[in-house]
This record gives sequence, structure tokens and C-alpha cells, in this order.
Amino acid sequence: MRLATFNLLHGRSLTDGLVDPDRLAAAVAALDADVLALQEVDRDQSRSGNHDLTAIAARALGAPEHRFAAAVVGTPGEQFRPLNHDDDGHGEPLYGVGLVSRYPVRSWQVTRLRPAPVRSPIYVPGPGGGLVLLHDEPRVVLAAVLDTPHGPLTVAATHLSFVPGWNILQLRRVVRALRALPAPRLLLGDLNLPAGAARVLSGWPPLGRRPTYPAGQPRVQLDHILADRQGLDRLPPVTAVDTPLSVISDHRPLVVDLG
Repeated sequence: MRLATFNLLHGRSLTDGLVDPDRLAAAVAALDADVLALQEVDRDQSRSGNHDLTAIAARALGAPEHRFAAAVVGTPGEQFRPLNHDDDGHGEPLYGVGLVSRYPVRSWQVTRLRPAPVRSPIYVPGPGGGLVLLHDEPRVVLAAVLDTPHGPLTVAATHLSFVPGWNILQLRRVVRALRALPAPRLLLGDLNLPAGAARVLSGWPPLGRRPTYPAGQPRVQLDHILADRQGLDRLPPVTAVDTPLSVISDHRPLVVDLG
């Protein structure tokens, strides 16, 4: 079983600043993941050609199961609003997370997380970027209970706040929400926390420890695959961990092989 998490930067390449669906598909196909969590995912955004990026990723992996969960309606960094309900925002640009699986999905669960009440500095890559003060946006957790060759497995994708302290509160809430779903349980995503902090604050050990950001010369691990200790013995051991350089994004994907 191969697990992967990838912050897509909405599919944008840092070399030319463009979003090319074929290039995105090739980047995802190269991961060859059975379960893939995606962050910074667009749907119906003009900046990414009005494509459904989660659907492109699912086709690239030949995966029959996928779902996108919007965190906001609109475009972060420009103009956006929270979703009022799961069916909000039809026909409008959406932004959130995605989950793709080659295994059948028994059930889906969406958990919404409130934004931080203060602005915080963040580095924006690319031309015209730099250090800017940004309002935080709402976040979302997309969980699925999968039927795998090793039995039922809960996996969740999320992208936590960049605001220090607030992401800690969010991580603790995510762990509580996932504990209501069947073990074993895995959390995949960009937690905006380094590896040591993610492990200590969640109480869930990492399945792979490698720096993932920035993509060119990674210095810190922001992207994680964490496992609840409960039920972990039902899964095969980790046999390989990789963070391959991709043709898109300012993050490297984190790839973990089990068995």
C-alpha cells in the first residue's frame, strides 16, 4: 500500500507560473499512490483553467474513488467567504482539499475548522510574492473509511492554519474528530507544523520523516502522514519513504510505502 500527501499549490509550476492539467496529471501519476491526500486544491477557479483538480488526480491514478471538500468559496489571498453548508458554492470558484483512493470507500466525513481571528505574516512564493500579512481562511478535514486488503482503514486529508498556535488547536480537534471513526487511522496533509511538534501535539507517530518545504532545497517538514497508535499493528510496516521533486508546487510530496 502506497500513501502520499501533496500540497499542489493549485497545480502551479514555479518555473513558469502556469497551471497545466497535463503536467498536473503527470506529477500525480508519477507518485503511483493507492491513497493520495491533496491540499491547496482548486475547482472552477479561473487561475487553474476552471478544472476540477481532484478529478484530474483521480484519473491520473486510475482511482475509482475521489472527493473534493471545499474550505472556502472564492480565492484565498483575494476574495473568499466561508461555506454555509456542504452544497454551497455551486457554479462559483472553490478551494480546499481532496482525497483520492484506489480502494472502495465505505463512508465520507467532513469536519470544518474555524479560521484564526488575527492576520499573520506568510511568505508567498513566485513573482510579486514575499512576506505579506494575510487573513486566515476556514479549513476543512475530509475523512474516508476505506476497504483495503488489510481491512477497514480511516484516512483523512487536511491543510491546517499557518497561524502559530491556532494550527495546534486545529490539530487537536482533528484528532478528536477522527477518533470517532474506525481504527487504524491515518492523518495526511500539510499541517503547517514541523515533524516534532506534529508528533508531540497529536500524540500520533509519523510514518515518514523527511523535509518537504521548500521544494527546491527542503529544510522543514510541513507535510505529514501520522498514524494513531490504536490499531496500527493491523497495518504492514513502513518499507520506504520518499519526497520526490515534482514539476509543480512549492512543496514536495511525501510518499510512504507499507508492506
